[in-house]
Amino acid sequence: MNQKYDVVVIGAGIAGITTAIYLKRYGYHVLVIDKNYPGGQLNKIGFIENYPGFEQIKGPDFAFHLYEQAKRLEIPFLFSSVEKIETKAVKVIETSSDILYADCIVLATGRNPRKLGLELEEELLGRGISYCATCDGPFFKDKIVSVVGGGNSAIGEALYLSSLAKEVHIIHRRDFFRASKHLIQKIEKAPNIYIHYESSITSLEQTNGVLTSIKIEQKGINKVISTDGLFIYIGMDPVFINIDDSSIYDADGFLFVDENMETKRKGVYACGDAIKKEVYQLTTAVGEATTVAFSIHQAKQKNV
Repeated sequence: MNQKYDVVVIGAGIAGITTAIYLKRYGYHVLVIDKNYPGGQLNKIGFIENYPGFEQIKGPDFAFHLYEQAKRLEIPFLFSSVEKIETKAVKVIETSSDILYADCIVLATGRNPRKLGLELEEELLGRGISYCATCDGPFFKDKIVSVVGGGNSAIGEALYLSSLAKEVHIIHRRDFFRASKHLIQKIEKAPNIYIHYESSITSLEQTNGVLTSIKIEQKGINKVISTDGLFIYIGMDPVFINIDDSSIYDADGFLFVDENMETKRKGVYACGDAIKKEVYQLTTAVGEATTVAFSIHQAKQKNV
């Protein structure tokens, strides 16, 4: 390809696609790169009920609408992994398939699910272990599953799984949930959801390479829960990109930006879950993406 763009957006989640839509409408030559499918983490959310304009919408459906809107604007997508970025006056983006050039880069790389770090966790991935109830939930119809976590993602996906599985066990290390009151009220009414407060998973048990049970510790007492599937929702870690100035990241891997959503490197912007902020929501990601596009447009107008 070896093409030159006004802006290359790295990440095809809601932040990245929103940025590209606004930039395209400003008239810029923009490309979106992602190594996976459009929509990012939206594809892993069962139902969204807090986005304005949608009383309820499935995450994958929302992702599809975003992608279709971008395609109608003839925004090109490159599905490839970014191997290296050089932040020169003209930015150089080396992917697994091409070397691209751009005046500006937008890092909308998002976050990935955090792992428990237990023995057998990697080995049992796809064999009982999952980080996406929307993706894998149908495989556990009328079976017993467990969910670890206590935030909105964990509780929301436990509710989704309760419509498929015979039993859903929620393992949570605290004695209260951090999820919204609306979700907690639904959990408390679900007849096939069992909550294990002040608990942590100590080990995974398998037979013939398939998860069969989990061992938990609850207030100093060890228990075994038979389970066919374990869905892990204990937080997210930012995605790190190999860039020639790693100082734009903090110690935890998040990107620092100013009020214009620009990093300390001129022409390198960031938005969405990749940046250091207080609130990680779809609505905040959209707002940040809008600011990025406006900031890039303003900067380019000054240089005309």
